[in-house]
Amino acid sequence: MTDRLTIALAQLNQRVGDLDGNVAAMLEWRGKARGADLIVVPELQLTGYPPEDLVLKREFVRRAMEASERLIDSTADGGPALLFGSLHHEEGRDYNAVLLADGGKLVARRLKHELPNYGTFDEKRVFASGPLPDPVEWRGVKLGIPICEDIWLEAVCAHLAKSGAELLLVTNGSPYELDKDDLRQRLVRQRVVETGLPLAYVNRVGGQDELVFDGSSFVVNDDGEIAVQMPDWDEALWLTEWERTANGWRCATSRHHRLSPFPEDIYLAMVVGLRDYVVRNRFPGVILGLSGGIDSALSAAVAVDALGPDKVWGVMLPSKYTSDTSLEDAAENARLLGCRHDVIPIVPAVGALDRMLDDPQGLTAENIQARLRMVTLMALSNAHGHMLLTTGNKSEMSVGYATLYGDMAGGYSVLKDAYKTTVFALARWRNANKPAALLGPDGPVMPQRIIDKPPTAELRPNQKDEDSLPPYPLLDRILEALVEHEQSVAEAAAATGAAEALVADIEKKLLRAEYKRRQTPPGVKIGPRNFGRDRRYPITNAFHTGD
Repeated sequence: MTDRLTIALAQLNQRVGDLDGNVAAMLEWRGKARGADLIVVPELQLTGYPPEDLVLKREFVRRAMEASERLIDSTADGGPALLFGSLHHEEGRDYNAVLLADGGKLVARRLKHELPNYGTFDEKRVFASGPLPDPVEWRGVKLGIPICEDIWLEAVCAHLAKSGAELLLVTNGSPYELDKDDLRQRLVRQRVVETGLPLAYVNRVGGQDELVFDGSSFVVNDDGEIAVQMPDWDEALWLTEWERTANGWRCATSRHHRLSPFPEDIYLAMVVGLRDYVVRNRFPGVILGLSGGIDSALSAAVAVDALGPDKVWGVMLPSKYTSDTSLEDAAENARLLGCRHDVIPIVPAVGALDRMLDDPQGLTAENIQARLRMVTLMALSNAHGHMLLTTGNKSEMSVGYATLYGDMAGGYSVLKDAYKTTVFALARWRNANKPAALLGPDGPVMPQRIIDKPPTAELRPNQKDEDSLPPYPLLDRILEALVEHEQSVAEAAAATGAAEALVADIEKKLLRAEYKRRQTPPGVKIGPRNFGRDRRYPITNAFHTGD
């Protein structure tokens, strides 16, 4: 009977659909796990997560299963056993599976039982549910191997404990959102208390479209204490020592990494999400309108920190309403970041449209400016290959305070799920802090004046955002009540202290802007209800809760 085990926990990045690349990466990390008996990698590490409708393509499933066989064969070299996530097709059904390979053979295969079908998840669309999994007998130890959602409900862990499992190894593809660390740890402690079994939680890192994965893998012993806390945002492999005691198996390793607090965690989520999106879609860099405002300044800072200053191109596109202050702030912003900065006035193009349309006025004239900026930036993007980065925030997108085919256009939106108050918090934080792994400069990355001055679109004389919107601290509280908490107008007014008439007006703006948001680019998910996967409202919708 085995009394000691060395288990390597590997929180890895991945690329959806890159079967050969993901296999090579797993083998590389397995080679680093010298001395381990077993290496554990995240859920669906071979295919990437989430694979979405790639699973409906038969050739993808066939090649994934062939790649699984290559991984199994690779363990014949006498190195550590490998516990990895992949697809499995059987009797006309596709499963989210985890495979244990050792000595060149498949020791066991377990199929995911609980399939998430809420928020960002729609696994029931492509996967069948497996039976309740039994423990896996391996080297004299009974391993319980739930897969991610299997531990969010009681049934799987309870069944494994009742069936004799001695420890739980959980592979995960759990996306980041605010306060997710605390939620995961509370959940795992609950399962540990219920089963009396220690649990190792292995999660992936990296960006995949709108999702970003933070890693933050950890181990909880049977007494509920966290024995191991791996880092967030970085790939890592940690060896953990396990021993059989009179009370069962226990992780004897004690090692802890500090997790990123707010708002550092949000900032790093943005950096990782943008980096992997740009690099994996093979853009040489990004271009954005650098207006001298806080949204573009923060977007540029994230881009420089993610990609490096040589891959970020800021363009100031002044109109006749652009102030000298904005021109100065944009230039200083670019200087602090070390990125390219050009000034291309749109005044001649505005004049041409004025003549074409017989001197348009009001909102039409304002939107023409925003759309001409987009046309200019997209022309530069087409000419040089850089992806256009959109700079709007969630507060603006919520109420439609943005121009369709203007400032809403682009390839990716860093601030898509960040309210304006969060934008201010992130800007202040980054001006005072810089984690070592970021590629941008030390010290401030934007002039303090950008943070201090009232937000304005500068599309008409003396314009301020608060001419059209409530103060952002109040607006954001109202939006959080309506969007994140799905409260009625009366409930949101009571929760925020705002007048019901104001909340009703915000709700109307929120619902009317749905058609605009459907046409926005992807962006990093931060909170529990991002526009897109999490919140799927009908565009044509007659229901509202206000008068």
